[in-house]
Amino acid sequence: MAHLLNTSFIPSSQTLRRNRNFPAGVGISGRRSRAQVQAKIREIFMPALSSTMTEGKIVSWVKSEGDKLSKGESVVVVESDKADMDVETFYDGYLAAIMVEEGGVANVGSAIALLAETESEIAEAKAKANSSSSSAATPSPAPEPQPGKIAENVGSAPVTQTVKTPPVAVASTHPASEEGRRIVASPYAKKLAKELKVDLARVVGSGPLGRIVAKDVEAAASSAVEAAATATVSAAAGGAATVAPGIELGTVVPFTTMQGAVSRNMVESLSVPTFRVGYTITTDALDALYKKVKSKGVTMTALLAKATALALVKHPVVNSSCRDGQSFTYNSSINIAVAVAIDGGLITPVLQDADKVDIYSLSRKWKELVDKARAKQLQPHEYNTGTFTLSNLGMFGVDRFDAILPPGTGAIMAVGASQPTAVGTKDGRIGMKNQMQVNVTADHRVIYGADLAAFLKTLASIVEDPKDLTF
Repeated sequence: MAHLLNTSFIPSSQTLRRNRNFPAGVGISGRRSRAQVQAKIREIFMPALSSTMTEGKIVSWVKSEGDKLSKGESVVVVESDKADMDVETFYDGYLAAIMVEEGGVANVGSAIALLAETESEIAEAKAKANSSSSSAATPSPAPEPQPGKIAENVGSAPVTQTVKTPPVAVASTHPASEEGRRIVASPYAKKLAKELKVDLARVVGSGPLGRIVAKDVEAAASSAVEAAATATVSAAAGGAATVAPGIELGTVVPFTTMQGAVSRNMVESLSVPTFRVGYTITTDALDALYKKVKSKGVTMTALLAKATALALVKHPVVNSSCRDGQSFTYNSSINIAVAVAIDGGLITPVLQDADKVDIYSLSRKWKELVDKARAKQLQPHEYNTGTFTLSNLGMFGVDRFDAILPPGTGAIMAVGASQPTAVGTKDGRIGMKNQMQVNVTADHRVIYGADLAAFLKTLASIVEDPKDLTF
């Protein structure tokens, strides 16, 4: 659900002038008259899209200066610490002045635009915006024009090209634009386009409402990259390996908003005393079950989440959390967060009430969450309500690893790959079984070694006899 823009009243001079003359016979005190003055120009503030958000980046303005706005209409797309979100207005009026341009960053609560109630207020609002020095926005500096390069047009005014380029047919209205006035692309897609020297005006977006995403930029650059790679191979004839395209060695790259959030969370986790416990689990039965239900849309992630949730039902302390260092909470719900790598960062979509939802619904929900995560469209409750976290690198062949505990949770489990292993059988023979290594990192203020040992033993029994997972 889109978020609503916060606004505050700024009395305009026209409003004050209109209120100077009151009907005859009506006596109004100074305090009363101030109460009756209705502001016509409102500040639009940077909203707080999550509990951890301190600043936001303007991805794109859906509306342009002078556009008429209706209550509930999307005005701007804001990049929070985890997702891009459409932000709505709950006032009718006109977008009079944009104070933070696309790519700019503003602190939560600072003004990013002015909203006028009538067209006659627009000019005055623009004057206020031009004279205002209270904005906390820090827009990214525009690159200096360089020979052979064309700056990306992100404004409504036409940009004159001063370099000669081969003529290319471009549609007058781009599918990812507002009437051809601006290009709508994800922050990472814009960054990637700059690195790969791809003109976004020539890229057709495949994201929501034609929005350009990273894969569109990569596809547009692929032919040029392949041609360059072929030329390099021919010239080098087996020489040294080249650097991956889009990476300029020796440069300093600032964190994206998401990377900044991850960095803060990881540093915060260092203040929590943690310990780790590992366990080996045989997965033959789980692998056999997965083969049976895979055709019905069931994923291995959903199976692992379901097995973990059922084990947590019997060990609620492992699902608990400590936030103040003086008490802890037995969480009433079992919400399994699963780490997912996305363009430019990491996010943990949450499978809520995983112990109560059937495996088929859980799988469908997981697919939906992953799609939304990769499109940066997750809502805050879909990524910040986890009570226990899974991190699975098994699909990459990693056999074991340790995970860092996310702040505000009690434990996280790192899952390695299931691999054929020679094991001793009960009759003294040597046999082959598929086994995986899991390592749990836990908050030692609340969870102790015996707690994790008991939890992992229960989890192993569920995975090795998974009949309850499909109920």
